Amino acid sequence: MNESLLTLEPAGVWHYFGEILKIPRPSKHEEQIVAYLEDFARSRQLSFERDAVGNVLIRKDASKGYEDRQTVVLQSHIDMVCEKNSDKVHDFHKDPIEAYIDNGWVKAKGTTLGADDGIGVAAQLAILADNNLQHGPVECLFTIDEETGLTGAFGLEPGFLKGKILLNLDSEDEGELFIGCAGGKDTVIRLPFSWEHAPEGFTGLHVEVSGLKGGHSGDDIHKGLGNANKILNRILWMLNKKSGARLCEINGGNLRNAIAREAAAKLLLDPSFATQGIKLAEELSKSIIEEYSIT
Repeated sequence: MNESLLTLEPAGVWHYFGEILKIPRPSKHEEQIVAYLEDFARSRQLSFERDAVGNVLIRKDASKGYEDRQTVVLQSHIDMVCEKNSDKVHDFHKDPIEAYIDNGWVKAKGTTLGADDGIGVAAQLAILADNNLQHGPVECLFTIDEETGLTGAFGLEPGFLKGKILLNLDSEDEGELFIGCAGGKDTVIRLPFSWEHAPEGFTGLHVEVSGLKGGHSGDDIHKGLGNANKILNRILWMLNKKSGARLCEINGGNLRNAIAREAAAKLLLDPSFATQGIKLAEELSKSIIEEYSIT
């Protein structure tokens, strides 16, 4: 664990967040975090069960004198978005997340941090582990695969939970409770194309966009952070318009719910336009950097 996290408050939450950082948990590969949760419950004599799709439920009895209170369900998801910079060597199926504190913010070195929704999981574990809290009956529900289909939530069967009040611990806004939210939709577009042999004598050009902040496609989409796919295509569109550039390869972004931070393309330019095309790409680059200088 990053020892600096232990200086943060509330101590219990950050202790368990540090523990979670050591456990690989990509979507649809949550076996290790599930095993950790079950061991956590077993070591504290807390009742727990796992349903058919892999969701874990841990129950904690009410404190003395609070037995008549309604059961409250606390819910989070145990998978995380696994994104990394292209120059970062990291295997999300094996390697721990490298966290550090930067000007009061907890960040990760070259990868996503997994606070979505690791911080929710940590809050639940801190509550389950704290025997000094006064509370009614608590059920902590840990669902799988939220990021790539909500399959854990969709697979939840009637009767698995006893509580009728549920708090979802997966939000970006401090001190606010939401009683509803927007939905989302994936769109897949397939465009037919045909290959052709590369013309003789053309000049190869590699165009790469990098260094952007990325962000969540829902919560950050309106902030003008820059989408590498859109920026790259602005350059390709202009090069094609001016010279009829030939596209060899294009690749950008990794996940549907993450704003693309990096994108790259390989082109072929007509020899008569090669010098001018490279100059045009450089001019566009300067203009785009100035456009996104604030974010």
